[in-house]
Parts: sequence; structure tokens; C-alpha cells
Amino acid sequence: MSRRSERTCKLIQREISGLLEREVNDPRLSRLISVTEVTISPDFKHAKVFVSTLGSEINKEDMLAGFNNASGFLRKELALHLKLKYTPQLSFHYDDSIERGTHLLKLIEELTTTE
Repeated sequence: MSRRSERTCKLIQREISGLLEREVNDPRLSRLISVTEVTISPDFKHAKVFVSTLGSEINKEDMLAGFNNASGFLRKELALHLKLKYTPQLSFHYDDSIERGTHLLKLIEELTTTE
């Protein structure tokens, strides 16, 4: 990934995180949701946004549906706040790396306490 792509991904990640905190009113997106990663296509027209949440009380399908409903609003706000030639189409994907990391830490802790 080029340096320009990396910087653009970080800008999009930061801006979407800020919009989630300040302006999105969807109750499906009101919990502790973090944008873990953004990848962008080489032509800067498509972006994959990976999101995660702490806790398992939220339905992942509902959360992704909320993001899909809010994608037009988020794209419009990105166009207003970022100076990009193209505002990328956003697709949202659930990232379970935080849950897997927590599970691995619990397994390691169980192994060290049983010895």
C-alpha cells in the first residue's frame, strides 16, 4: 500500500470515528463501536471499513445494517470534510479480532493458573 493510500485510510478512519461519536443518531450505532481499519482500492473509489464492538450484547447483523443505512450520510460528510478527488463508496465489515484476542488472553491465563 502506498503512503498516500495509508494516509487516506487513516483520515477516513478518524473522520468516521468522529462522526460516530458526534452526529450519527441510529440506536444500532450508539454503543461502543470502534473503526479498527480502513482499506481503500487503488483507484480510491471503494473503501472497506472494518468495525468492532466491545461486548457481545449487540447483534452484529443489526450493527452492519445500521452502518449500511448510514453509509450515504457518512459518505456525504466525508466529502464535506476531506479534500479528495473521489469520495469512496463505503462497505462495512465486522472485525472480530478484538474478541479473538480477548479469548486468546483468557486461554493463556487459564493455562498459567493451572500450572
